[in-house]
Amino acid sequence: MILIFKKDCTAEQIKKVELKLKTDNIENYMTVYKGSKIIVCNGDVKEIPEYVETKNIKTPYKLVSKEFKDEKTIIDVDGVKLGGKKIIMIAGPCAVEQRESLIDTAHYLKSVGVDFLRGGAFKPRTSPYSFRGLKEEGLKILAEAKNETGLKIVTEVMTPTDVKLVAEYADVLQIGTRNMQNFQLLDEVGKSEKPVMLKRGMSATVKEWLLSAEYILSQGNPDVILCERGIRTFETALRNTLDLSVVPLLGELTHLPVIVDPSHGTGKRSLINPMAKASIAAGADGLMIEVHPCPECALSDGEESLTFPQFANLMEELKGITKTFGRYL
Repeated sequence: MILIFKKDCTAEQIKKVELKLKTDNIENYMTVYKGSKIIVCNGDVKEIPEYVETKNIKTPYKLVSKEFKDEKTIIDVDGVKLGGKKIIMIAGPCAVEQRESLIDTAHYLKSVGVDFLRGGAFKPRTSPYSFRGLKEEGLKILAEAKNETGLKIVTEVMTPTDVKLVAEYADVLQIGTRNMQNFQLLDEVGKSEKPVMLKRGMSATVKEWLLSAEYILSQGNPDVILCERGIRTFETALRNTLDLSVVPLLGELTHLPVIVDPSHGTGKRSLINPMAKASIAAGADGLMIEVHPCPECALSDGEESLTFPQFANLMEELKGITKTFGRYL
């Protein structure tokens, strides 16, 4: 059960309810959702005062569920709204490699209608000997690209201690697949005022994914974007198996916006175009595409990065697709 206090209720009234829950031995958790104080209870509460609204939610994920909020969440990132009719485009290299390359890429992406620049300053890599990012210097390059182009910045944060630093530069904090269940990190970004993009863990169930989102909302941050990026299955022909059926499924389970990353989802450049189109058809609110001026020279994920001409072609083809489904780029 969830108890939602009316905004005009007093601290004394809230304390009275907390005392009752303690007396009745009902485990509970206090949080805030868009200015309203909420108590999540592990059990039913009787004799509810009139200044409290109640909701009985059956799913283990409470605040992210459609039972809690039926209308879709629209996340406003400094004027760019994600979750509405507009399909949000996020693009850029896997990693920030050098200043000139990233600035040139940002200017190009801006010219073809991209909304967000992506690029990793901190890079989690399978091998410790692979390029692991420029760290704060990479963040500074992203900030310079934003200043020159106006593009919003999406970049990954890997540790709780780095959240404050990354939030100084990023417009959206990305939680990567390897950190989807890093609960201390989820708590920390939940305390941040920046929107969070939560990538699905490579072996995560939908329930586990939504419960990870619940961690963030339970700390008071309502602005979470779910990103499907492919899961690990028995199939070895592709890097991952892109689970597009999860997009409409999430539309039934949660009010949070959903985007798709067909670059990581397939790991193959030639498949990004068709899977991007399929993502829009499935109901995705946006796409995250890896783009590099010279993929064969990329320090990370070059094989799944589009060239500038390939990305321009994708953008043109997506314009027709989005109209078919009553949406636009």
